[in-house]
Amino acid sequence: MVSIETRDAWVEFPIFDAKARSLKKAFLGKAGGAIGRNSSDVVVVEALREINLDLKTGDRIGLVGHNGAGKSTLLRLLSGIYEPSRGSAKIEGRVAPVFDLGVGMDPEISGFENIVIRGLFLGQTRKQMMAKIDEIADFTELGEYLNMPLRTYSTGMRIRLAMGVVTSIDPEILLLDEGLGAVDAEFMKKARTRLESLVERSGMLVFASHSNEFLAQLCDTAIWIDHGRIRMTDRVDKVVEAYEGHDAGEHVRTIMRELGKL
Repeated sequence: MVSIETRDAWVEFPIFDAKARSLKKAFLGKAGGAIGRNSSDVVVVEALREINLDLKTGDRIGLVGHNGAGKSTLLRLLSGIYEPSRGSAKIEGRVAPVFDLGVGMDPEISGFENIVIRGLFLGQTRKQMMAKIDEIADFTELGEYLNMPLRTYSTGMRIRLAMGVVTSIDPEILLLDEGLGAVDAEFMKKARTRLESLVERSGMLVFASHSNEFLAQLCDTAIWIDHGRIRMTDRVDKVVEAYEGHDAGEHVRTIMRELGKL
């Protein structure tokens, strides 16, 4: 049974240099995380507060909110990378995180070797990755660079390699952050097609994006994250309208109608 359940989950980061808390409060108050104190009276950044979610197989959830609102932190909580400092988070199912693309990759070994290593990190076997290696290499379009150490790659090349691996598996829980950047438009178009196929194969999707078009295509429900709290949960077009205004919501509704979602 694939599921994610959180109950009054908080994610807090301690600030041990309390002398600088006034400056940090002024900055972080705008970015999203509030300043507070934990049970040990340590100054903390409250990145997420009182998160309650019940997600199951078939859910397609979009995350919206301003930069620094807590979307990426929530993805890391749902992946198990962050443990809640208060409350609980229970994850059942194999997770494929498409946000920390560099995790599980070694700069001193070749691209081909990193394809296998990254696959092992995502729960695949060596035999499974060797069977996929030619198809992944073709997708990345990296050619002979795949025989070279990863440290010789540009950021865009590393993203191509990591996306090739991640989108080759069949995840039970897909956690996706569109803020990949650093790759050319033509490759991103190709990558989006591959991501759509990945979403179709996944049991559950949680997707953080600033693209209303992509949210309308991939998601049915949206969650508005605001300063670390869940402000609203509803159908994608309704949440986008509350967050960005009537015109944005109507645009999403038009796309959803064209896709047969309304």
